[in-house]
Amino acid sequence: MKFIHEEFMLENTSASRLYHEYAEKQPIIDYHCHLDPQEISEDKSWENITQVWLYGDHYKWRAMRSNGIDERFCTGTASDWEKFKSFSEIMPFLLRNPLYHWSHLELARSFKIDNLLLSEKTAQEVWDRSSEILQDGLSARQLMKNNNVLAVCTTDDPADSLEHHIKISESESFTRVLPTWRPDNALAIEKESWPGYIRRLSEVSDTDISSYDDLIESLSKRHRFFHDTGCRLSDHSLETFFITDYNAKEVRNIFTKAVAGKSVSIEESRKFKTALMLEFGRMDAEKGWTKQMHIGALRNNSSRMYNILGPDSGFDSIDDQPVARPLGRLLDMLDRENSLPKTILYNLNPKDNEVIATMIGNFQDGRIAGKIQFGSGWWFMDQKNGIERQIEALSQLGSLGRFVGMLTDSRSFLSYSRHEYFRRILCSIIGRDMEAGMIPDDFQLAGKLVEDICYGNASRYFGFDLNQD
Repeated sequence: MKFIHEEFMLENTSASRLYHEYAEKQPIIDYHCHLDPQEISEDKSWENITQVWLYGDHYKWRAMRSNGIDERFCTGTASDWEKFKSFSEIMPFLLRNPLYHWSHLELARSFKIDNLLLSEKTAQEVWDRSSEILQDGLSARQLMKNNNVLAVCTTDDPADSLEHHIKISESESFTRVLPTWRPDNALAIEKESWPGYIRRLSEVSDTDISSYDDLIESLSKRHRFFHDTGCRLSDHSLETFFITDYNAKEVRNIFTKAVAGKSVSIEESRKFKTALMLEFGRMDAEKGWTKQMHIGALRNNSSRMYNILGPDSGFDSIDDQPVARPLGRLLDMLDRENSLPKTILYNLNPKDNEVIATMIGNFQDGRIAGKIQFGSGWWFMDQKNGIERQIEALSQLGSLGRFVGMLTDSRSFLSYSRHEYFRRILCSIIGRDMEAGMIPDDFQLAGKLVEDICYGNASRYFGFDLNQD
């Protein structure tokens, strides 16, 4: 039997029916990803599978390093063939790792290779067959079309021009490509690069940023520009939540100190970030946006490799800082002034699953169904066990039927198979409960739940006004 087949990961007949009748054909709204909008605008194509599969994929690099593969074959000067062959060689050692599932799903769905297990023995055949597909015109937009992607939201800095989003919106496109406001650089007051970033922000916003009030004016201008370009979501990547009492005079003085290139203390940094996070919340609420907050990553642990390769190169891990009290306080401060936007919370440490699942119930306002969301399993939790644990916590402590579902959080155009992966796991969970008598044996009822989680809830929640015709 083929490894990737019609019933892959579907544990029983109920799961199979739910997937094939209710989940499989649903369109994709990929509301958080790290795709390069320029590659979509220019409809990027690739010469070989390494370029589309291994370039920029820190998941695969980590696995290769763990299996004794030299850095030259990960991010270094080895040829594309050598890099692909090296990755192929380690695949038999990745059984039970989600990369084994993802990789074979991607080969099956994007390259029609479902009769081979990737290994050193099959590397040449997979290379040749995938090259034929790529040379036949498999491009960025074609991959999105093949996967029935109706919308993607990229991740963009407030200082970005959004020129490629604008070009895409002016072209004939079956997929909406929208920016996402990610102001992490504006928050990073403790970094040496921060004054330079403020100068860049000053230029693009045509605002002389010489005070904290000027900074807020500049960011507000860029926020409006993002909104006019179609943006409806913001995103923050946070190690944890930093909520500290402050007053306006303190924050203005901290800004003046930092913009002059002087170092700030941890306490000063937290006060500044608290003030700015509240401002961002107000901006999002005023525009009707959805705020996303990703918490729990401990980044760039290897200073040696960071100095060589920089960030996002596969040296991050799960952090274990406490989140409940500062998160509750942040949400409460915004809620008190009626400035709490729709919010999705993603935690990276599974110890916080029940914390997040109960926290979202504190700030539902009875006006927007599922206003505060417990986001899908993220990064290291984007695998079978992590997805199941997130769904279990949300089911028991919240309302699974309002869940806005899966996203890729990826830099790769091949990663849409992660939506299929999620949908198969979801259907197995619901099918298992149906056959155990834990929920009614009613496919109309359970199927509606599956359809909503796969597509319908996201379509309504984000208000993209998508047309499937």
